[in-house]
Amino acid sequence: MKKVLGVIPARYASTRFPGKPLTLIDGKPMIQCVYDGVKGIEFLSDVVVATDDERIFSCVKGFGGNVVMTQSSHKSGTDRCGEVVQTLLKDGKEYDVVINIQGDEPRVEHSQIETLIKCFDSEDTQIATLKKQITSKEELFSPNVVKVICKNDGDAIYFSRLPLPYMRGIEESEWLSKQKYYKHIGIYAYTSVTLQKIVRLPQTALECSESLEQLRWIENNYRIKVEETMVENIAIDTPEDLLKLKNR
Repeated sequence: MKKVLGVIPARYASTRFPGKPLTLIDGKPMIQCVYDGVKGIEFLSDVVVATDDERIFSCVKGFGGNVVMTQSSHKSGTDRCGEVVQTLLKDGKEYDVVINIQGDEPRVEHSQIETLIKCFDSEDTQIATLKKQITSKEELFSPNVVKVICKNDGDAIYFSRLPLPYMRGIEESEWLSKQKYYKHIGIYAYTSVTLQKIVRLPQTALECSESLEQLRWIENNYRIKVEETMVENIAIDTPEDLLKLKNR
């Protein structure tokens, strides 16, 4: 059985919601809600919070969680996960698979993480992520909703903020009735070996254009396995988003 590490990157600095990980939800800091939510997943060998902030570090220690202090220069959660793996490796802890778990989704769906872990039953899997079918025109044409198109074998071809594929000669109002579109659900899993390689890759032109780190991996010939999910977590990006939790 593979050893799987769940890493929850958590930053204090946020343009739209500073201090977000420490916001109380039902009396508990958001980061604790995420941690407690994934701690019970039997396929995860260990769970650790990765942060560059002393306040978050102290909070996690306070509720008895595992936490690693990382550099503040990381540009993505993937980079933070890479440092955590290196830190734990120095302590003699090795893992086959690492899952980058969103720290701003306090009600994590266990089925999503379990689906990702099963992707690594195949020795060929390097990176895995999820997609969900788009059902509204608003999502389809929103640049804040990342779309993904895949090959027949499930590997990603491309990710974009634009609707893909483009429906030539078809009115935009009819696109959803003529073609299935999928949005990317931003949770990643990687083999430890792959993770340590991709964090050393320089940024690429496509990545910079779309501001999507996964394009760097594709441009460097890494395969991204994409599985479909029927569920979606609530992401807390602004204080107003907290209302979504109460309404669900």
